[in-house]
Parts: sequence; structure tokens; C-alpha cells
Amino acid sequence: MKRLCRATMLVVMLLAGCGPVDTPEGGSADIHATAISAFKPRSEQTRFGALEFLGGLELSSSNALLGALSAIRFRPDQRHFVSVLDTGHWLTGSIERDEDGRLKGVVDARIMPMIDRFGETDAGTGAMDAEGLVLRGNHVLVSYEQNHRVDSYPDPGFETSPPDGSIPILIPKKQLRANRSLEALMIAPQSSPLAGATVTVAERSLDDQGNMLAAILDGPLRGRFTVRHYDDFDVSDGVFLPDGDLLLLERRFDLAHGIGVRIRRIAGTDIRPDAVADGKVIFEANADDQIDNMEGLDAFSAEDGTIHLIMVSDDNHSILQRSLMLEFRLRDDSLVSQK
Repeated sequence: MKRLCRATMLVVMLLAGCGPVDTPEGGSADIHATAISAFKPRSEQTRFGALEFLGGLELSSSNALLGALSAIRFRPDQRHFVSVLDTGHWLTGSIERDEDGRLKGVVDARIMPMIDRFGETDAGTGAMDAEGLVLRGNHVLVSYEQNHRVDSYPDPGFETSPPDGSIPILIPKKQLRANRSLEALMIAPQSSPLAGATVTVAERSLDDQGNMLAAILDGPLRGRFTVRHYDDFDVSDGVFLPDGDLLLLERRFDLAHGIGVRIRRIAGTDIRPDAVADGKVIFEANADDQIDNMEGLDAFSAEDGTIHLIMVSDDNHSILQRSLMLEFRLRDDSLVSQK
């Protein structure tokens, strides 16, 4: 029965997102948060590979727009965040913590339709299939699938403004799959060899060798590269660490393996034009853990100097899936597997 339930959920996930979502106008969203105290149910285990689980939330709302979380980025105060939904909406808000510093809730949330370059809102259509997100200076950059592009929105003002520019994606659009393209968008540290460049990695648009297409969109090392693809895991997001290394979030869901998620750590020096980048897996989880369709990843330095990671999931607006927000501490670079 457990396998049957998993198979049913996977079929729903594989079919989700095939058509437009009938969505109301945007506005405030009262978000209910249920605490997740154990990453592995009925277990006191907190260490998973190189990550230590700190707590999490399952999110729900009477606002039907909540769901389909694709990416999240935190402001410097580590409370306020900007997120995009693949239905073509912005989600903004701030997190609350309890007396022990664990995630407690999301407040002041707003969900607003994204405005395209023509001043229109096409929420729920393939033209606004937002997947990747970064905050760069006084702009918010968003990568889109289907109509492949990276648009730039003014910050502040992105919620009510059309994009004021676009960044050339360098990858020929004919090589990008309609629903498997510009999934991850990241900004490298200014102090790294990439010198603050914008980097994108495609979900499952592959070259002739089966590697994922990727590009450094600007900066001194501007150019195309690839990322090794294996074990049927596809990229869903990524974030650079202060030392210049890239954490790449990857997820898998199919009937043969079930649902899974992992993080690869790629050396920053391996990201350069014409390279095939690869890295060690530092974290991996499956359906026995508190995961879903994990799509977003961000990182920040906590007050104690450690790196905290926050992941969010895309529930595909399905009653069989959940919108999760999970927080971990990066402990070290110990490995759970090696390729």
C-alpha cells in the first residue's frame, strides 16, 4: 500500500503543471505554518550528510495562490524574503522564529502577479513560468522556462513593475527543452574568480554527452559550460557559498526510484567557460524523510558565523503534495557519496 501511495503521488507530480492555473487576483496571504521538528519522522537523528536539520514548516493558506514555490532569496536581515511561483507570481514575506531560534511561521505575506515586458499579467501561462531568482543590487533577476529568458525587475518596485531589461542567456534557445530549461539562477561572490557573475544551470537540457547546459551570463569569465548529469537527478536551484563554491540542489521523482533530493558541492574554480563541472554529494534524502518536490535553495551566514540553508518545495497545487520550508546548518564538507 505504501508503494501504491508513492506511485500515485509520483504520477500526480509528473502530470502537474501541464495546463494553466485558474488564479484570482493577488494580495495579502494569511499563511498557516505547522512545525516540523524531525527531518526523519519518529527519529532523533539531526545529522544528514554535511547538513544538520534545524527545523521546518509545512505551509498552507486560504489564499489559493499559495503553492508552486520555485525559488526563494532572503534579504540581508535574514528574515524578509522574495520568492517566485511558477504560476507567474511573486511571494514576499518574512519568517518568524521561536525562543530557540527555530522557524515558527511566515508573516506579512503578499502574493502578486508578475508583470511581463508588455505590461500584462499572464499568470498561469507558460510565458510566465518563473523558476530561478536572484537579488542583485537594485534589481531582481528571474529566469523563465518555456519562453526562455532572464528578465530584470527594479528593486524596490518589482511587484508592480514590468521588467526593465533582460540578460542574454548565451545558450541557444533551440537547445533548451520547453519545460526543462533555466531552472537555477545564482550570483557568485564578488571576491571569487567569477567576480559577482550571474550563473544559470538548465534542469534537463543536455548536450551531446548528456551533461546539463549552463552559462556564466556576465563578468570576466562570461561563457558557456556544462554540469555533469547522472543518477536521473535534475537541477532545481543552487546558491554560492561565501568561499565561492556552488551548492547545487537536485531532485528526482519517478516510478523506479521514488522521490529524492540531494545537494552537490561544486568547487568555484571548476566553473569556467567550456568546463564540465562536477562535485561531491554532501546531502541526500528520499521519501522516508520530510521532503517533497524540493525546488528552492538559499544560504546565509547566521549570527554564530555558520552557514544556514533554507529549502522550499513546489506542491504543484496538488492535494497530495506539500509546501515545505526546511532549515539546515552546513556543518562541514563530509560526503555521503562520491562520483
